[in-house]
Amino acid sequence: MKAISLIPGTTTIQLKDWPEPAIQSADEIKVKVLEVGICGTDREEVRGGRADAPPGEKELIIGHEMLSRIVEIGKGVSEYKPGDLVVISVRRECSHCLACKIHRSDLCISGDYTERGIKGRHGFHAEYVVDKMNYAIKVAESIRKIGVLAEPMSVVQKAVEEAEMVQMARLPYLKNPFQGKTALIAGLGPIGLLAALALRLRSSEIIGLDIVDEISPRIQILKEIGGKYFNAKKGKIEELEKRYPNIDFIFDAAGIAKLDFDLLNLLGINGIFILTGVPGDQRLIDIDGAALMRKLVLKNQVMVGSVNESIQHFKKGIQDLQKAVEKWPGVVEKMITNRFPHAEFKKAFASHSPDEIKVVINWEK
Repeated sequence: MKAISLIPGTTTIQLKDWPEPAIQSADEIKVKVLEVGICGTDREEVRGGRADAPPGEKELIIGHEMLSRIVEIGKGVSEYKPGDLVVISVRRECSHCLACKIHRSDLCISGDYTERGIKGRHGFHAEYVVDKMNYAIKVAESIRKIGVLAEPMSVVQKAVEEAEMVQMARLPYLKNPFQGKTALIAGLGPIGLLAALALRLRSSEIIGLDIVDEISPRIQILKEIGGKYFNAKKGKIEELEKRYPNIDFIFDAAGIAKLDFDLLNLLGINGIFILTGVPGDQRLIDIDGAALMRKLVLKNQVMVGSVNESIQHFKKGIQDLQKAVEKWPGVVEKMITNRFPHAEFKKAFASHSPDEIKVVINWEK
C-alpha cells in the first residue's frame, strides 16, 4: 500500500510503498482510509518540528484527523461490521498512570502516552489502518462529507465540557452555563469555527475575533450561524471592551500569547478563559503581573488549558456535527475548502491561501 512518511526532525517527507497492515487479534478492525485532514500540528511536523517515530524505527506515517470505512473485523468484534463509517482516536494510554487506567489518556499524568501520527505511533496517511475496536467511533452516513472534522471537533468538545464542569461546580445558581451567555472566540480557523458551532448549539451569543476581511469564507460561516465578527486588524481590543463589558467565556483558538493576555481584560465577573491554542516561539511580552492577579481574584475568574480528547468527546462531537448540519444546511461543509488526492500531498501541505480553512487529503481512490 501507499503511505506518507516523515523522517522526524527533518523535512524529508515522501509517498512510498509501505507494508499493508493485517488484523492480528480478535478485537481489531481494518479500515480503508477515506480522508485525512491537515492541521497546524501536521505542518509543524513537516517543517522539522515535534514528531517521534515508533521505537526502533526511523520514519513516521503522519496524519491524525481521519475518516475511514471498515473493510474487515476480528473474530471478537460485534459492535462493528464491514462497511461502517468510522473515525479512529489519536492518543493511546501509557498503561500505568491513574488517568490512563480509566481510559482518559487525554489527562495522562506520566506523559508516556503515544499519539497516532505524532508521537511514537504511526498515523493515518495510508491506504489501510488496523487498530483496536475500542478506539473506533461510528460516524453516520448523513455527515460523510464532513466526518473528517470529527477529531478537531472532539478537541472543542473537551474544552467546552471542561468550561461547563468548572462553571457548574463553582456557580451554583447556573442551570446552563452557556445559554444566553456572551462567548468570544479568538481565531477563526477550524477549531475556532467548530467552537462557534458548538457554542451556538448551546445558545450562546458568539463574537468571533480574527484579522481577515469581512468577505473571508470564515466570516461568512460565522455570520451564517448567527455570530458577530470583530476584525482585530482594523479595530482595537479596547473597542470590544466598550461594546461587551462583561464577556462570560473566552475560547482561545489562536495560540498567540500577547493576544491572550490582552483579551483577559475583556473577561467579565465569574468569567472563564479556555486555552486550546499552543503558542510557538514568539517575542517576549511585558505584562503587569500584579494587575492581572488582582483582576483574576477580585473578578473571580478562571483560566483553563485543554488539550486532546477522550472517546466520549469524539462521540459528543459527532453528535454536534449532526445537529449543526440539520440546523444550518450546507454551512458546515464550507469549512472544508481544499481537497487534494494523496498523490498531490506536497501541494496540500504547501497550500495556505487566505481563504483556506480546512485542507483534506483524499485516500479514497
